[in-house]
Amino acid sequence: MSVEKQLQDRSGSQCELCSSADNLSVYSIPPDAEDTVDKSILICSTCKQQIENPEKMDANHWRCLNDSMWTPVPAVQVMAWRMLDRLKSEGWPQDLLDTLYLEDDVRLWAESGAESADENDEPTRDSNGAQLSNGDSVTLIKDLVIKGANFTAKRGTLVKNISLTSNPKEIEGRINGTRIVLVAGFMKKA
Repeated sequence: MSVEKQLQDRSGSQCELCSSADNLSVYSIPPDAEDTVDKSILICSTCKQQIENPEKMDANHWRCLNDSMWTPVPAVQVMAWRMLDRLKSEGWPQDLLDTLYLEDDVRLWAESGAESADENDEPTRDSNGAQLSNGDSVTLIKDLVIKGANFTAKRGTLVKNISLTSNPKEIEGRINGTRIVLVAGFMKKA
């Protein structure tokens, strides 16, 4: 049985990311890009075009990942994680990423093909010069007035599970249930 036929059977002849039934094709997941059922997904032309051409990305199209990310199929989980990671600056994808659980080997596979920063980029550092990473916890070193949310984050507030941004001087974190961008220089690694 061909890979495409097996993927059609697995997906019910629908795109495994957005559930469209039009213009389906096999997509082998990089970096290995093997044409096997375990390393491939069945996707529509719209999803394929946006995966391969990020400049044509329509963030609203990917709201479908709210459903497809819960599949038990690791290959689909990997692509859902990668697309959410690519779109996390939109806000809502970061909330989905925060709830998405991946087994360790699946997470490593997802991260291996994610569009990561170059090794030469400046690392994000806290007020003491310690390098910060995604998932770290930090503590505020001064009171911060959070405009628009109408509260003041007090010195000593712990911010768990931070996310790095494209700007090495900023991080994203959740304080009082509100996801905000914070200046890394006002934090110390917990």
